[in-house]
Amino acid sequence: MSVAKKDYKRITTKSLIEMKSNGEKISMLTAYDYTMAKIVDTAGVDVILVGDSASNVMAGHETTLPITLDQMIYHASSVVRAVERALVVVDLPFGSYQSDPKEALRSSIRIMKESGGHAVKLEGGKEIKESIKKILNAGIPVMGHLGLTPQSIYKFGTYSVRAKEDAEAEKLIEDAKMLERIGCFGVVLEKIPADLAKKVAESISIPVIGIGAGGGVDGQVLVIHDMLGMNNEFSPRFLRRYLNLYEEMTTAIGQYAADVKSSDFPNSNEQY
Repeated sequence: MSVAKKDYKRITTKSLIEMKSNGEKISMLTAYDYTMAKIVDTAGVDVILVGDSASNVMAGHETTLPITLDQMIYHASSVVRAVERALVVVDLPFGSYQSDPKEALRSSIRIMKESGGHAVKLEGGKEIKESIKKILNAGIPVMGHLGLTPQSIYKFGTYSVRAKEDAEAEKLIEDAKMLERIGCFGVVLEKIPADLAKKVAESISIPVIGIGAGGGVDGQVLVIHDMLGMNNEFSPRFLRRYLNLYEEMTTAIGQYAADVKSSDFPNSNEQY
């Protein structure tokens, strides 16, 4: 049975595990800059993910692969300066951890020291086990990421739902248990069947955050540009748009441009 919601002044990895234990759902959103992070934190979101999705929504790349470690540190630094309550998790970008555990540790240390982030997130299971262990052994909190792993898009060749087949589903469950066993504080499950995600969440004691993974997990994450409707070209089934900022901002900016052209702006009350 759920207990009364606890008022956390500061969210930590321990807080998230307590939330799962108490049956309290965890809210998570992305942010990539100071202004947006300030709004997200003030609104009461528990976890802010400085995602490598910045490669898409901030830089306009087709995939998450091009973003660099330096660029992730820049975005994370901007977010950390705005945050007073939320836990800030920073994605390790493609190429910064897969090939060498020592490189994974160096990348993680740079993120923690140079950005002030609170934890890192890595995509993959047993294939990157040694990298995760190396990072954890240095005292750096790690969040896992299983299911659809966008950094492996060219391997999969599609962004379709993962782990629909028994073999892949079983591997995902085993990987989730492995992530818990070696010391990860949580795991993101992206775009997998809801029944499987629920099974994973019930089989491990660390929080499971879903994106396109149904409601049977411990929390949810979305890309903020998607949920605010700033990106009108992305409409997966799992996305709920809470605003249509693309339309509202386009209208407002168009009105500004028209007012300047007509000399309506600035008026006599808007000048010195």
